[in-house]
Amino acid sequence: MKPAAALCAAAIAAIALTIAAAWHPPIALADGGASARSQPTASSAPDQSGNAIQAYALRLLRALTDRDANNWVRYWQARYACDMAAAYEWNGDSQPRARALLALTASICAQLDALLGVNPADHPPRGKERGAGLTLIEPDAAAGYTLFAARHSQKIYLIDPLGRVAHTWNLKDNLPERTIHHANLLDNGNLLIMTSHPHRALAELDPRGGIVWQYNVADRIHHDFLKLPNGNVLVIVQGLKTREQAIAAGANPEFVSERGLNYDYLLEVRPAGKSGGDVVWEWSFWDHLVQDFDPTKPNYGAIAEHPELIDINFLLETIIKRFRATDMTHLNTNTVAYNPELDQIMLSPRNFSELWVIDHSPSTEEARGHAGGNSGMGGDLLYRWGNPRAYGHGDAGDQRLFWQHQTHWIPPGLPGAGNILLFNNGNEFVGYQRGYSSIDEIVPPTDGYRYRRAADSPYLPAEPAWTYIAEPPSDFYASILSGVQRLPNGNTLIADGPAGTIFQVTPDGKTAWKYIVPPHYRISLWQDADAPAWLTHEDPDGGRIIRNPVYRAYWYPPDYPGLQYLDIAPGAYLEDTPDLLDWARAALAAGDFGQPLARSRYDIYLNENILIYFKRPCAEEDTQAKFFLHIFPIAARDLPAARREHGFENEDFQFDIRGKASDGRCVAIAPLPDYPIRRIRTGQYTDVGQAWRADINLND
Repeated sequence: MKPAAALCAAAIAAIALTIAAAWHPPIALADGGASARSQPTASSAPDQSGNAIQAYALRLLRALTDRDANNWVRYWQARYACDMAAAYEWNGDSQPRARALLALTASICAQLDALLGVNPADHPPRGKERGAGLTLIEPDAAAGYTLFAARHSQKIYLIDPLGRVAHTWNLKDNLPERTIHHANLLDNGNLLIMTSHPHRALAELDPRGGIVWQYNVADRIHHDFLKLPNGNVLVIVQGLKTREQAIAAGANPEFVSERGLNYDYLLEVRPAGKSGGDVVWEWSFWDHLVQDFDPTKPNYGAIAEHPELIDINFLLETIIKRFRATDMTHLNTNTVAYNPELDQIMLSPRNFSELWVIDHSPSTEEARGHAGGNSGMGGDLLYRWGNPRAYGHGDAGDQRLFWQHQTHWIPPGLPGAGNILLFNNGNEFVGYQRGYSSIDEIVPPTDGYRYRRAADSPYLPAEPAWTYIAEPPSDFYASILSGVQRLPNGNTLIADGPAGTIFQVTPDGKTAWKYIVPPHYRISLWQDADAPAWLTHEDPDGGRIIRNPVYRAYWYPPDYPGLQYLDIAPGAYLEDTPDLLDWARAALAAGDFGQPLARSRYDIYLNENILIYFKRPCAEEDTQAKFFLHIFPIAARDLPAARREHGFENEDFQFDIRGKASDGRCVAIAPLPDYPIRRIRTGQYTDVGQAWRADINLND
């Protein structure tokens, strides 16, 4: 027997014997053992029975004996158990056998690399080479898998702690016309996603990307969704009230656009069949309004006396008159979260710079009114925090939130459980933005199913209980998008959306893990000021950000149930995808693009499996039109099932994403699929029609 194998066998036997001799059977911790951790914001009594240590040891034992998984998967599962055990905090009077088991576990964890024949040191952060991918991993990073959707693309990636792709979902095969907004991995291994083009819809995909269920509504699905414990899906929807309807509800006519007023509402949908669902519960912003503008209209009252209601005129002047965004949504609710213990829902109406909590227990009819449910308040707001001016209390100095995202309760079993965690973007309307982002954790003033508030005062707390801010603060500023998640070891996962950067910070603010999402469209770049303008966009401070945004990211422990349904294996590094930009620069320098295919508005070349569109001189109007590319295979079976009835694959792309060179030249690049191709049809189109078209036979 090899030394490592012998050591592994001895470790397994030692753990098994120690557990067998323990005082009573271990308790399976539904929270992953994280209940033994202290909170970053408040102390909590650790588990004194030793059951948590037994659970950690059992997790370690399972990882060491899992012969169905490769060594890297086993390693991350074992590392997760080791991290939880190492983070355990004793109260001083725990049983001696628990201490012995912990000591044994610690000695095995110290030899984990040798036991499983792996060495993370052999895999340094790849991002140091190109400024994309994993750029940092420290010993106190939480060892788990991170899920993110490449925004505006059709791919979803699950990466391991070393930044390698462990699983990929590609929507192109089954939802070819849609791009991904964001996604969630479910316990059953399926993926619940929201697509954003051509219209937002929900879909549940199996591990291979097949459609299990999809759902559309008459109005526009907006920003966020979640799967409830009962299997239903809660989703934010955006509707539109006419100008006349808004004025009739007490809105100031001066600030209501001719188009009307967007508003948000919630639907709880029970999935039915493969495509459809039954709406079983509703809540609407429109049913809980107050206004002090027109006493002849409904909902008239003193704003400060009704914090449970929503002032329809708050921000209207800012949005319509100052910000000049006549089609801008009034609320722009970007998050829906659920608390199963309280049966309450949290919303994040971005434009109000607040979070709201409502009762989910009332019936739909009760939710339209002001009574009923566990709280006795129907669908009124139970709690709101972040901007007291929105309900007539305080001034600008009292504002704490600035266009926040992903407001949610920290789940049970995690450090800070029951507190509210959020990404505070720091952005707002011109003249109001704070100019830096923070991660804020607040302790809500819960009082049963309600929330305490002193008379004539705003809701507490006055300040967050825990905050992460960069040093200097301006180094961390995500003006839009972005998300946050508390991890079992006390770290916090942060997704800086515009910068496409996902990182973990420890409770004391140290960065323990950092991953920069490689720019989309198969182009990898250095993450620096030399990035070409056509692949960047301006940030609010006038700088430039590479086009690699993510909406959110989600972290999953190695023993998360949904992972067992996936073919998890260490794969390639996403940043190793062929760098088409560097390749195009080399082709430009050499003056050789490959095989000429056609001469039209652009000269079109084929170089291996890549189409190149080239023009010189290139006028501004050339870059405004959109490219289309229809790909006709030799064998129809090579097409994704959803495209076979059309007979060709279709790809539309913006010119400024694919490339604009300097010196009056412009280049666009389009990779072709690997299967044999009979012909292609390509060109550009504008709002008024087709600018040019070329039909090219590739099967001569």
